[in-house]
Amino acid sequence: MTFLWPAMLLFVLLVPLFLLLYTRYQRRRERSTLNFGGPGGMQTPGPATAARRRILPVAFYLAGLTILIIALARPQAAINLPRVEGTVMLVFDVSGSMAAEDGEPTRMEAAKAIAREFVKRQPATIQIGVVSFSDSGFTVQLPTNDQDTVLAAIDRLEPQRGTSLAQGILASLKTIAIDAGQDLRAQTVLQTPAQYDQELLTDLPEGSFPASVIVLISDGENNEFPDPAAAAQAATDRDVRIYTVGVGSTAGTTLQVEGMTVFTRLEEANLQQLSQLSGGTYYSAEREEDLEAVYGEITPQLVIKPEKIEVTAVLTGASLLAMLAGGLFSLLWFNRLP
Repeated sequence: MTFLWPAMLLFVLLVPLFLLLYTRYQRRRERSTLNFGGPGGMQTPGPATAARRRILPVAFYLAGLTILIIALARPQAAINLPRVEGTVMLVFDVSGSMAAEDGEPTRMEAAKAIAREFVKRQPATIQIGVVSFSDSGFTVQLPTNDQDTVLAAIDRLEPQRGTSLAQGILASLKTIAIDAGQDLRAQTVLQTPAQYDQELLTDLPEGSFPASVIVLISDGENNEFPDPAAAAQAATDRDVRIYTVGVGSTAGTTLQVEGMTVFTRLEEANLQQLSQLSGGTYYSAEREEDLEAVYGEITPQLVIKPEKIEVTAVLTGASLLAMLAGGLFSLLWFNRLP
């Protein structure tokens, strides 16, 4: 194909010259017609009108052919397109209380169902990651737009032991930073729980991540450090909003954990506080309208972004229209194609 480029370029450069020569030829022809009269003594259009009528169809044909040759080069154009893009971290509470059966059929399964539906409704431009937390936080799936991979990570989640809401938030912030290309400094070995909790907060990467949000699905119970409010403030400082989804019932239920009977219930106040601190919203899994809002309203950011797209089809269409216009003018004025 490369050997055709010089010939194509030469043709494009010769088009103006060819049109100029054709125009001069038609002018000479019109002058000759004026001197000797039209064929059979018929009345002919005026010189200026006749020249335009003969040149215009040819000009359209040449323009269409030129555009078609340019289209063969498969040109691209940068177009500003609105799109929703960013990163959503699905943060799952996998503590022992999530095995309680005041969800459908359990809190854990209810949380998974909500997350699956959320993933399926997201556009392909959204990167989704999965974090689980109990007494510590773990990244189960790095952000990706492969929805099947995300759904498989959700299916693997199982209830564990204690609960630390802050651990889930902090693990999400670190995952967002890593996905954005930041390097995390190595953590030091600390001796006391208080030192460790403080280090978790101060070890977070700096920067702003406005195109990222956290969707935290939990029953809201918290019995581990650090302070969830401090973790939510850390997210706010980095422009990351936290949306919380409460699963379970506020009335509560009893649960057998390692031979002990434990009372557990949905702590909405804790989840509402986290959302309010970070500029997000709290939703209840028991309210259908809240679930629809979770599926449709949680989006990282609407951005206007230049995107290169191939315009071959557009140029080909313009070429065909120009040639069609030339043919129509020729048939209209001369009852023939040029």
